[in-house]
Amino acid sequence: MLRLKINHTERVVEGDLDPATPLLWVLRDHLGLVGTKFGCGGGFCGACTVHVNGAAVRSCSVRAADMTGVEITTIEGLAKPDGTLHPLQAAWIENDVPQCGYCQAGQIMSAAALLTQKPHPTDADIDQFMNGNLCRCGCYRRIREAIHSAAKAGGNSEPNTELKS
Repeated sequence: MLRLKINHTERVVEGDLDPATPLLWVLRDHLGLVGTKFGCGGGFCGACTVHVNGAAVRSCSVRAADMTGVEITTIEGLAKPDGTLHPLQAAWIENDVPQCGYCQAGQIMSAAALLTQKPHPTDADIDQFMNGNLCRCGCYRRIREAIHSAAKAGGNSEPNTELKS
């Protein structure tokens, strides 16, 4: 049995779980939180990005067993409990960012961590921070525009953001 705090709620994973199981598979297969996507499996593409205590983390590269006692936020938990979208989610829609959409949850989670660290990032800040998030559709210009738009709207308003570098 594994107890994890995910999106402000304690969740229990029952049964035998291999201690090496990545957080990504616990989120998707055991808890039904499928917004976090599998991309490369090696932490290189960013599709599986979640927050751990506010820091952007590749969930395919961390063991779920090591995540007890921390706050995990997935894309499902980024909006406020009343359903109000996070400024980045609203900016993504406003700027018509995604084409296929597969990488976008990871892009948004990384961008949220960036805006916590740098509430008004420059293009260079965005390019540097988001460099590890890959988009096969090439939506980088619109991603950058959405991040700037969210920054103007107070985009670092994630409820539990205690970013650790």
